[in-house]
Amino acid sequence: MTGSSKRTLILTIAGVSLAVIVLFAYLFLRNANEPQLVAEEPEEVIEEVIYLDEFGVTEGGYVIQSEVVRRGQTLSHILSRFDLGPVMIDRIARKMIDEFNPRRIRAGNAYHGYYNPDTTTTLKYFVYEISNLDYVKVFFADSILVERGQKEVTTQTREASGIIQSSLWNALSANNLSQQLAIRLSEVLAWEVDFHRLERGDRFKVVYQENFVGEESIGIPRVDAVYFVHRGREVHGFNFEHDTISGFFNQEADNLRKVFLKAPLEFGRISSRYSHSRMHPVLGHRRPHYGTDYAAPRGTPILAVGDGVVTRTAYTSGNGNYVRIRHNSVYETQYLHMSRFAKGMRPGTKVKQGDVIGYVGATGLATGPHVCFRFWKNGQQVDHLKEEFPSADPLPEDYHEMFFELRDSLIIRLENIAFKEEVPEV
Repeated sequence: MTGSSKRTLILTIAGVSLAVIVLFAYLFLRNANEPQLVAEEPEEVIEEVIYLDEFGVTEGGYVIQSEVVRRGQTLSHILSRFDLGPVMIDRIARKMIDEFNPRRIRAGNAYHGYYNPDTTTTLKYFVYEISNLDYVKVFFADSILVERGQKEVTTQTREASGIIQSSLWNALSANNLSQQLAIRLSEVLAWEVDFHRLERGDRFKVVYQENFVGEESIGIPRVDAVYFVHRGREVHGFNFEHDTISGFFNQEADNLRKVFLKAPLEFGRISSRYSHSRMHPVLGHRRPHYGTDYAAPRGTPILAVGDGVVTRTAYTSGNGNYVRIRHNSVYETQYLHMSRFAKGMRPGTKVKQGDVIGYVGATGLATGPHVCFRFWKNGQQVDHLKEEFPSADPLPEDYHEMFFELRDSLIIRLENIAFKEEVPEV
């Protein structure tokens, strides 16, 4: 290649390079001057949260008129207050009957009318509170819709304790505890503690479940653990439920349930004990009293202390209305002075421990309402308060490991509960 040709090639390459540089510079400057596209963030979608009241109606969406059923009022009286005519009231009653019988409306229960806020003449919902848990709701749309519902229930694990100065009821009241807790404790410890003979200084600790609707207590469905000191004797009880096993067991996994209850009443007081010589309050002379009298208000339920078969329901001038039960070949019991028998009580009727067999009265030779409880062992009347009865079946060994683990955790919890003392009345 000649010199001139080389110079021409170099100039050509240089020219092309310069052109490329100029082109890239142009493109760069153009992009720098143009507005840049930025990906826009999607707008946040805010979902509207709708809150419902305790009856399942949208909160804040209605004007509510609430009243309480007055004595003698019926569904017709109530609905007429919402300017509903007889024809509409009849339609509502017919629709309601499948969910709730309007004849069972009770004085003292609350009811509510829901109106649209733009017009307080158009009723949209009517709610009647059957109880502190159940309600029936009427919805007025193209047709009348009726549904029965329950308020939302929350369950809390609670702890309580008390030192008894006068009675279990007073100890609970002094500590602002539900009186239903006394019933639950009596059910759990009915075979271990004589609640008719509680003494000053007896004490208890308990872990239990309590149901609430809002802030209102609606019941105690379960006791988990209890520690009770009665006359210096310590009793532990732990609720264990697994598979088909359900019951209360002590620290050694023995069943708290005994063959017989301590008494035929849940609550009351012993007014007269078993005695070989007692001054009879009616006849006025001394004679044996081979029973234990439990004084209680007329109509108090009397319970069978054990499983058995009724052998007699009768009336005599001395015993009044009474029931006699054979429990097995060894034991029999008798319950005297009833006001009336429970439904179905007749010879041959099978009863379970805790079944109601009659009601406290003062029939026969009696000065006031009570039940005279008599106990036979091998045909001889004995003082049942001095008898030691065997327990029901203990917890099977297959469940021991699981039970002991639960027991240990509950013992720690019980030990951390401080005693609260009842303040004696001045």
